[in-house]
Order: sequence, then structure tokens, then C-alpha cells
Amino acid sequence: MPSWPRRSRGPPRTRRREREGRVFEIEADAAEDKGSRHTMEDAWVLLEDASLGSPGKLRCAHFAIYDGHGGRLAAEYAQKNLHANVLSAGLPRELMDVKAAKKAILDGFRKTDESLLEESASGGWLDGATAVCVWVLGQRVFIANIGDAKAVLARSSTEDGDSSVKAIVLTREHKAIYPPERARIQKAGGVVSSNGRLQGRIEVSRAFGDRQFKKVGVVATPDIHSFELTGREQFIILGCDGLWGVFGTSDAVEFVHKLLKEGLLVTAVARRLVREAVRERRCKDNCTALIIVFRPK
Repeated sequence: MPSWPRRSRGPPRTRRREREGRVFEIEADAAEDKGSRHTMEDAWVLLEDASLGSPGKLRCAHFAIYDGHGGRLAAEYAQKNLHANVLSAGLPRELMDVKAAKKAILDGFRKTDESLLEESASGGWLDGATAVCVWVLGQRVFIANIGDAKAVLARSSTEDGDSSVKAIVLTREHKAIYPPERARIQKAGGVVSSNGRLQGRIEVSRAFGDRQFKKVGVVATPDIHSFELTGREQFIILGCDGLWGVFGTSDAVEFVHKLLKEGLLVTAVARRLVREAVRERRCKDNCTALIIVFRPK
């Protein structure tokens, strides 16, 4: 397997995409800080060419953040295995098929969690990890998430990119305290305590791993959403809950938009966003941000 994590340094990765005569570039980079925690339990993926040798002509890029809890092992396992499992489950590599792509992502999540649970049982560890993932296939973007990591899109009112941008949340948080998740947990025999945590211990209701909570309602079934790039989509911010704990979604989009308009490289923007979260806004949790910029040509 390739060594996917890459520290945020050097020029951002750029990828040209074409479809029906339209050309655009993708630039992406990530930054991280462990905050006041003793260890860093986040992991992330930045693949501008995510084919991994899989045959097909449809260009593919993949980006993800995995936020570990109880350790880093589950986050690292998902980091190394999820995308390969999604590809092997049939992610379209020729003609775009939205239904097939969503099924491949769903199956990839399921397979990753099943194999992770087997490995954690044999290894005697109980880590879990939330996830927020993006796949760019041609000009269609797919977002999948479990837990409280979040993806936010910046969309402008016009294609010139000079107009104001609106923050659009692309993911739904999965926490035990939310009514749909609470009902599912209770049906599985779990209990949501007065502190809003499953069995009084874990806040998120969907995650990879968390072997001890699987029988009481924790699942790794993602919400999956997709949209077509039109030229109005400026960028996506992926962030763990540490980032969103100190940044509102519109606030983060405005922060990134301003720096990009000033001409900063994506590498620098990601670093500035995380530095602002940790040093100025006092994020005490691990903090990871991944920014994906779309530049129509």
C-alpha cells in the first residue's frame, strides 16, 4: 500500500480534469496539530490520483480525515484500507454511474469495518474512528461520513468566483443524543445516558471500530451525498470535530475564501486555518483540516 499521509509542505497537489470540453484543476492540502492532547489520533488521506492501479479511464481523486478515539489504530486502519475496499467494491472507473458509486462506497465502509473489527479482536484493542471522505470522479463529487467529522462546501452565486460564497454543510453528524440515532440505538438494546452518550461513554453513534459498542447500536453505515461541479463550487473544507468545535461553518468558509483571494497557496491556507483554530481560538482537541479547491479553466 502507498504511504498516504503527507505532511503539509511544498506546493499543493494539482490535477487537471476534463469532461465534455470543460477543464478544471483540483488543488488540495492538509494540516494538523495535536492541540493540547498528548497524542495525535487523527489520520488523513490526500490522493490526487486514486486509481491505485485499478483499470479504467475515469479520473479519480480521494481525500479523507479519520478522527480516532481511544487510540490511533482504527484511524490508521481506515486510512490504509477504506479506499482500496471502495475500489474493489466497484467504484466506477469508466462511465459515471451514481448509483453504482454510492453502492461501492457503502460496501467499502462495511468491508473496512468488518475487517477492522476482526483485527482489533485479534490484537486486543478497542479504538474507534469517525470519518469524512470525498471522492471526485470526473466532475461529480461524492461525500461520505460517519460520526462528527464534517465537510463544508463554499459555493458562489456566479461562476467567476469573485462573488460572495455561501457555506453549505455536506454531512450530517451522527451523535447518540440526536433523535434518529437515539431511536436506532434503543432498538439495538443500547442506552443513551443523561449526558448524551451511548452507555454513558461514547458521544458518536457511527464509527469504524468501537468493538465493545457494536452490539448496542454503533454502526459504520455512512451518509452519502453527491453533486456535479458547475463552476460555482469554490472549495470544500474537511475537518475533524476539533476544528468545528471552534469554527462555525460560515466563519471557516469566509476565513479560507479571504486567504485564497489574497493568492495564498492551499498549503499555506490549510496551515493558517489550523493555526487559527489551535493558537487563537484555543482548540484543545486534535485539529485536522483538509482543503480541496476547484479551479475552472
